[in-house]
Amino acid sequence: MSYEEVNDAYRTPVSRVSVDRRSAFITKTYNHLLGAIVAFTLISVYLYQSGLSEKIASFMWSFGTMGQIGMVAAFVGIGWFASRFAGTSDSKAVQYMNLVIFTALYAVFFSPILFVATLKAPGMIESAAGVTLVGSAVLTAIAFFTRKDFSFLRGIVMWGFGLAIIAIVGGMIFGYNLGIWFSVIMIGVSGASILYDTSNIIHHFPEDKYVSASIHLFSSIAMMFIYVLRLFMAFGED
Repeated sequence: MSYEEVNDAYRTPVSRVSVDRRSAFITKTYNHLLGAIVAFTLISVYLYQSGLSEKIASFMWSFGTMGQIGMVAAFVGIGWFASRFAGTSDSKAVQYMNLVIFTALYAVFFSPILFVATLKAPGMIESAAGVTLVGSAVLTAIAFFTRKDFSFLRGIVMWGFGLAIIAIVGGMIFGYNLGIWFSVIMIGVSGASILYDTSNIIHHFPEDKYVSASIHLFSSIAMMFIYVLRLFMAFGED
């Protein structure tokens, strides 16, 4: 078999390959996802214990409402770029570099809200993480057990993130806060994104793109986590 034929074989969607190869792809994807979550946690702990989280939070909060809205914009922007560039390269080295960079960027940009959450209620982060993991597991189970192709959610997810960007820009211009309902809507959009990404992993991803698949999933799960946490924090202020 020629190099081109081997390449084409690996670009075949995993839904069309053998059960063993499909299982290996899914296992690799979720192993890399777990690795990204562990790395994110370790980096976040280091940022907090080193005092860098407090410095980043102080810097962001020095801009008042604009700083907080800018932080939310960074969350959405990193998620978009992570998803956009996750599958653009066939090079494993580039894919791994993207995974490392985006995981580290998420930890840095999430550090202010994690720092504030730690000050408000020590167990709030763990509770938000638990809700996120349970929600992600339920959505993953739906995709795997139904075997339905949720590609139609792509438009909904893109529309949702587009509206989020408009809301963020509006907040920057007119100075209003993004309230509880914004977090609720973004949790829904992130959930749809998890369902869409999981469906793509089952039906459409080539079997050599397991690193890219893990980036997509990590981005969606991280976005859900941060908005669940923002929602918990909003309720905690009442």
